[in-house]
Amino acid sequence: MTAQPEEPTMSHPDHPDHPDHAGQAGHAGQAGHAGQAGHAGHAGHALVRAMEAHGISRIFCVPGESYLPVLDALHDSSIATVVCRHEGGASYMAEATGRFTGSPGVAMVTRGPGAANALVGVHAAWQHAVPMILLVGLVPRGERFTETFQDFDLTAWFGSTAKMVTVVDDPARIGHEFARAHHCALSGRRGPVVIGLPEDMLFEAAAAGGPVRPLGRADAAIPARQSRRIAELLDAATSPVVVAGGSDWDAEAARLLERWAVRHGIPVLADFRRHDLVDNTSPVYAGHLGFGRPEAAARLLDGADLVLLLGCVLDDVALDGGALLRHDSAAVVAVGTDPDLLGHLRRVDLHVAGSPRDLVAQLPEPGGPRSTSALDTAHRAWLDFGSPPAPCPHPGVDLGRLVGDLDRLLPADAVITYGAGNYALWAQRHLRHRTFPSLLAPRNGTMGYGIPAAVAAQLAAPERTVVSFAGDGCFLMNGQELATAVQYGLSPLILVVDNGQYGTIRSHQETRFPGRRSGTVLENPSFAAMAEAFGGFGATVSDDADAGAALRAALAFQGPAVIHLRTCAENCLPATEPAS
Repeated sequence: MTAQPEEPTMSHPDHPDHPDHAGQAGHAGQAGHAGQAGHAGHAGHALVRAMEAHGISRIFCVPGESYLPVLDALHDSSIATVVCRHEGGASYMAEATGRFTGSPGVAMVTRGPGAANALVGVHAAWQHAVPMILLVGLVPRGERFTETFQDFDLTAWFGSTAKMVTVVDDPARIGHEFARAHHCALSGRRGPVVIGLPEDMLFEAAAAGGPVRPLGRADAAIPARQSRRIAELLDAATSPVVVAGGSDWDAEAARLLERWAVRHGIPVLADFRRHDLVDNTSPVYAGHLGFGRPEAAARLLDGADLVLLLGCVLDDVALDGGALLRHDSAAVVAVGTDPDLLGHLRRVDLHVAGSPRDLVAQLPEPGGPRSTSALDTAHRAWLDFGSPPAPCPHPGVDLGRLVGDLDRLLPADAVITYGAGNYALWAQRHLRHRTFPSLLAPRNGTMGYGIPAAVAAQLAAPERTVVSFAGDGCFLMNGQELATAVQYGLSPLILVVDNGQYGTIRSHQETRFPGRRSGTVLENPSFAAMAEAFGGFGATVSDDADAGAALRAALAFQGPAVIHLRTCAENCLPATEPAS
């Protein structure tokens, strides 16, 4: 579904964000601050000017009294303010924006409870190395660490889950601190940065002058010695494989990788939740690693004598908890920005420091020709894995058949989002990604991610169809962001898989404690009725015969559409092959 024309704020004159609204937004605050909020020289305005200078076009927030001067500055800013319904949704949207665009997504929340709710998106950004900036309003400086209302320790909360945590106490430094945070989010191993903004500091006058400009970005190059060594390893290898992942990519680098792999007959495996880096219909695409991966992908990795890592590492997820590549005899070349190779569990013969976005174009050209038989076998195995499965013998919607039908209906550049749960394995297995970027899914396995990610993707690319999958448990964690989609004229299609349970945990229970289900049963509402209550399209499908018509009606609807898919527990346990 394509979005309607983007509206950064509500257009009705009675809405408080409308320019003609006569309310007093921005003029409230603590005693002694009244009347100062409209003054263009305060630190809130300096922060917004710095964000504009860094190309920030959108900010996701749940408003709070701790940062009223920033909201006041945004009133006249070129930055669109997206008002969300929960801080978790706002932080997920910022993380998804960073992953989708490559530039830091920005979320803004208030102190205490607001910051606590936003932590989930920061953790997602940390585990997937996504550039993100979280702005947090704080108590006044003189009340810090006094256990005053909503006081908390920003560094203690976020220090282990962010690249940098800083509190701006001096209004003269606010532009410099944002520039430093922006640079930190993008440099080295990308990730989230948290900036604390004391309420009283934001009301104070900031230094005059223009905004602080972005810090320069260093170009990366493969040293000649390392380039020769990579070429030697490639020439000597009989079964090389590329594993591509991470967040440091753009569309051109993804295209260059595919062309390079095609020229040299080298299969490409996608790291977990990075299945869109290579066109899935390309002859070099051999599937993905991680949860729900095809067995053939595991065999391909296990049989490699050279593994070229581009932007990722061989961590516990890629290696099935350490079960794959146990022989440790394959040579490993790691190309990436993380000097510490966090999470890597196997040998490293050569580490090239730099972004795949810069370095893919510099990969050496191996000398001799290579047989394509192994490549053809690997790609065919991936196609077979994604082919429509045998009809499901259980009652309810056959998810394999439905997702296969959806794949044929969607345009080649459709964006797919989902959170965590066994339901996501159907989309992971049967949908083909043909365009980069086209997948937003959390590497850290967080539930409630898919709906906020769909909102962020369609705001960033309103011309593209966006489809989000959610489980019945996953949807109710951030389904309220349907209201945000309606408010900003967006049209995501949302498929809610209802099997009446937390399916992933149930599958683990059946493995460890067969027949003893405990703590996983769900009693669900009508998700279609919820969609209609928000002002969207809603349909309930309990039988395959009704699925096609519901999909077409939902895709044609101009607004958010929810299809409630009723299925059974057995149809979701699971849509994947067992681990080796």
